[in-house]
Amino acid sequence: MHNYTLAVKRDFVARHYLFGGDWGAENQLHSHHYQVEVQLEGRTLDQHGYLVDIVAVEAHLEELVVYYRDQTLNDLPEFAGLNPSIERFARLFCQSLWGRISEPSARLRSKSGKTTSPGPLTARHGSACWPAHLWQPGHHFRRLHL
Repeated sequence: MHNYTLAVKRDFVARHYLFGGDWGAENQLHSHHYQVEVQLEGRTLDQHGYLVDIVAVEAHLEELVVYYRDQTLNDLPEFAGLNPSIERFARLFCQSLWGRISEPSARLRSKSGKTTSPGPLTARHGSACWPAHLWQPGHHFRRLHL
C-alpha cells in the first residue's frame, strides 16, 4: 500500500499510420494529441518532505516528449517494421522513461534513498479509452497507460 502519489503530466502531437489490416482512416497518415501522465508512488517522504526528485523526473519526461513531438512514429527506429499502435507506443515510452531515470539499482529513489515504486504512466490519444502496459523488472512495479 502506498501512502503518497506524485504525478507529472505532459502533452504532445505525433503522427502515425497503421498497416497490415483494414482500419479505415487509421491506415492513412494522421496526427494524435497524446497526453502522458507519470505517477510515482511510495510509502515515505525524505527529510525534506519529498517523495522523489521531481525535477529529475520532469526533465527525463520532457526529453522523451521532445523526442516524439511532431514525429511520424512509423519513421522512428523503434517502430521499424512494426505497427505504431498505442499499446506498443505505451510499452516503448514506458521502457524509455524508466531507462532514463537514474541507474537501475537506484531507480526512483527519493533524495533520502528510500525506494519509490513507479505507478501508472498514462498516455492517451483520446478521452474514451487507453491501453495499459505492465512492466515488472526486478522489484519495481511499472505501469504505463497510453
